[in-house]
Amino acid sequence: MQIPGSNNPDYWAEPESGAGPGVLVLHAWWGLNGFFKSVCSQLARDGYVACAPDLYNGKVAGTPDEALQLLSQADSQEVDCILIQTAEKVRSHPGVTGPGIGVLGFSLGAFNALKLAVHPDIGFIRAVVLFYGNNPAFQSQDYARSRAAFLGHFAEKDEFEPPEEVEKTRAEIQLAGKTVQFYTYPGTQHWFAESDRIDVYNMEAAALAWDRTHDFLNQNLKQDK
Repeated sequence: MQIPGSNNPDYWAEPESGAGPGVLVLHAWWGLNGFFKSVCSQLARDGYVACAPDLYNGKVAGTPDEALQLLSQADSQEVDCILIQTAEKVRSHPGVTGPGIGVLGFSLGAFNALKLAVHPDIGFIRAVVLFYGNNPAFQSQDYARSRAAFLGHFAEKDEFEPPEEVEKTRAEIQLAGKTVQFYTYPGTQHWFAESDRIDVYNMEAAALAWDRTHDFLNQNLKQDK
């Protein structure tokens, strides 16, 4: 589904009731493929209004080389505008309840989720979930202006996310006085939660990460804040 009046092909999924807390789902460098749409659908079944913006305007990659090409063609300023505008659309959606929204990002999406979490003009993000993605550029003073709690799921063997940088981010968030819990999943690799990445998908770790995500979102978005 595409929101009326938008040039960007957002994908929306809503619970049967039509109302619930809002969650922004940010895709990995593959683009908005079927897996990330299925995440929105799962969130809707769990009672959330979920939206995933398409940062590549319909293009989807199947291999890392194709994904890298799509990423290199994306305009960073345009991407930032899409992220901010979509977050605001989720917050203002008539079915969204509660004082703020959640952001759930995978790999590149996690990088973008952290950018939104510390953006000075966005004060309505209450929960940030990171799947094997990081943005080590931010320091405690950046996170201090965020109003979110943070949950991270990271792979044990990850060529893209060095453990020392993941720990640096966790420590900076904690130093800022924010609630943060990062988990590392033994025997996993980058993209372990994506069921269409059959070479690295780890069903047991993915299920545990989703259970933890469900509890985290419930605690930070469904309870009165």
